[in-house]
Amino acid sequence: MKRTAIAIALAGLMLGGVAIGSSHREAPLITKTPKVDNTDFYLFRSYEAGRAGYVTLLANFQPLQDPYGGPNYFLMDEDALYSIHIDNDGDAREDLTFHFRFANNLRGLTVPVNGVNVAVPLSNIGPFGSSPAQEGNRNVIESYAFASVRERRQPKLARNLSLDANFFYKPFDNIGNKSIPDYAAYADRHIYRAAIDGCAGEARVFAGQRKEGFAVNLGEVFDLINTNPVGPPDGERNIIDDKNITTIALEVPIACLTDGGSPIIGAWTTASLPFRGSARYAQVSRLSAPLVNEVIIGLPDKDRFNASEPRNDARFAQYVTNPTLPELIEALFPGVQAPNLFPRTDLVAAFLTGVPGLNQPAGVRAAEMMRLNTSIAPKPAAEQQTLGVLAGDVAGFPNGRRPGDDVVDIELRVAMGVLLSAADAPSGQLPYTDGAALSANEFRSTFPYLNTPLPGSPSN
Repeated sequence: MKRTAIAIALAGLMLGGVAIGSSHREAPLITKTPKVDNTDFYLFRSYEAGRAGYVTLLANFQPLQDPYGGPNYFLMDEDALYSIHIDNDGDAREDLTFHFRFANNLRGLTVPVNGVNVAVPLSNIGPFGSSPAQEGNRNVIESYAFASVRERRQPKLARNLSLDANFFYKPFDNIGNKSIPDYAAYADRHIYRAAIDGCAGEARVFAGQRKEGFAVNLGEVFDLINTNPVGPPDGERNIIDDKNITTIALEVPIACLTDGGSPIIGAWTTASLPFRGSARYAQVSRLSAPLVNEVIIGLPDKDRFNASEPRNDARFAQYVTNPTLPELIEALFPGVQAPNLFPRTDLVAAFLTGVPGLNQPAGVRAAEMMRLNTSIAPKPAAEQQTLGVLAGDVAGFPNGRRPGDDVVDIELRVAMGVLLSAADAPSGQLPYTDGAALSANEFRSTFPYLNTPLPGSPSN
């Protein structure tokens, strides 16, 4: 079956076969291939009760999904390689990588029409998800396999301990309440226990549609900040609150990621496509900290950034040390003054090296990635501060990122100099915001944390 072929393809994948060639539609080329568009990456100590010994990694793809987007909805790309990379020694090279491949099996359901069996145009011909007997109503079965690669050695397939198999099923997208009456329960049955090579404990994995968790006043931000940047933090609408997203969620024992070394790990996600019809892959999307490629990297280099590896980030350093966003804000709002200290070493710490004493590994090589100090205990959702480290909550962004961290407000304030002195950043202490608020209490407090996706039907 196709899922077995995907597992075999992963097992034969060599890391050397990957060619280097939050960010929603952030670069010109990626707008042509939305199925491999990384949109957000979350990395945090699990705060589900009893799971503090684990790290959760959430990689989101396929931006701005309308729940009613049928009849094909948002299948993952069978040709693509979706990856999560871990650097556990600060040298800007991956020490552990998880590669995911997906398979979409078309069953070819037909109905008799005038004595002839004719293929149907829909993804299902009746309700499903409540009992095994209903599975015959599904016209498309989605599955995936994933493999781990340590130190660029041979990939090792993960084992599905829940099914005793080397593949996993992906729930179909939330067509609507008539097709899938209890989508939350249906999707949760696709949370699997997994065995990962070299990990002493079990992992958990889920891949499927979720409600978009990012909050941003998107239209106004890109319309020359057509809002009050120091207004109330909840004064605007989260314009993408009616969208869904596709999530690859992985929960792994801490010791599996740190490999007995430093408690600080760095991580980023990528997506790659076959390179000119060959067996090699070309990286087309890259993401770690949110909004870096959208509002920091200059337009001429956005595609280059998506195709690059962290160890080569020196070529993009000028965008961090001499950022343009504060200057644009000053030009748009003359009463605001951009920081006047250069190079911006505060931004280097926030985006490239980690913050000293918080999440900066010893001997770090500057590279853009999400960094997490796994020795810092997680906070329950009710105790989390939406401004993360800026509000004294060191378990939050930029020490990793949780769903309830308001990364837009945090990054605006850091860009405008909240970490600098008043002499270096005269307007640095203003409460910059895009006006679209969120909090940890709006999300699930259990894996995979992001909420049940919005249904395509009934219409509100």
